Amino acid sequence: MSEALREAQKALEKNEVPVGAIIVHEGKIIGRAHNQIRLLKDPTAHAEMIAITQAASYLGNERLINTTAYVTIEPCAMCSGALVLGRVKRLVYGSDDIKAGGAGSVLNICSHAALNHRLQITRGVMAEECRDMTRSFFLAKRKEQKVR
Repeated sequence: MSEALREAQKALEKNEVPVGAIIVHEGKIIGRAHNQIRLLKDPTAHAEMIAITQAASYLGNERLINTTAYVTIEPCAMCSGALVLGRVKRLVYGSDDIKAGGAGSVLNICSHAALNHRLQITRGVMAEECRDMTRSFFLAKRKEQKVR
């Protein structure tokens, strides 16, 4: 999770929502990314989506069998769906996203019984650090808006 937090810090430095993700296979990081939505002007440029693409390229396969995704914030519905479609084995994330979480907080895409793949989920890893980074970002944004 420390590596995912490093990625989130990169997003923060670029004025992006500070989310970081890494994907690990056999003990090696094969995907690493942070949010780049504003930079790329792409609503799908979430950290998880970019890391998934990198991991698939590394493995030469659209199925990320026996991989673990580490994400600072609970993935949204889009990213949760991509993790399911990629057949990621395990998801480890920091803090819950009570507004848009797709791994149990709002929706439960990662473990939905109707889908043909379900992820093992570990919640709350380094939750305080992940939550604090996100909270600080949005507090600063609110202060900016009040000044304008």
